Amino acid sequence: MEKVTIHVEVDVNPTEDEEKVKKAINNVFYNPIFTSEPAFQGYKLKATAQGQESLINFRNLLRNDRIRDASRKMLYRAIRDDDKIVFYINKQVAYAGHVSFSEEKSESPLGPIYVVIETAAPKLLIDWLAEKTDKK
Repeated sequence: MEKVTIHVEVDVNPTEDEEKVKKAINNVFYNPIFTSEPAFQGYKLKATAQGQESLINFRNLLRNDRIRDASRKMLYRAIRDDDKIVFYINKQVAYAGHVSFSEEKSESPLGPIYVVIETAAPKLLIDWLAEKTDKK
């Protein structure tokens, strides 16, 4: 597979524990490197990971939660500029060790996790992350 880079951003609200937010990200992505910067309220936690192996947790969650087919459709719709996959996942669900795709702000009172996956072959990566399960 071509080079894969994962960028994650999430707001850490003043009422949240940073370690729990990091755990939510670590549950979904393998071995990210964290940085933070001040934000309007609280701060913004950023994480970056390199390589397809950084997506192994994400891939396993899609498989274990039996949401591969729905995830394929959502991820294909999330392709931007032919080299990025851009989507949001629910922070609280990620902390619990699952994946739930969400909208930018509406579905999670604590805010979502914003994910950008850069790859020259997004469709190939999606096929690996969430291979088809239906027999059609």
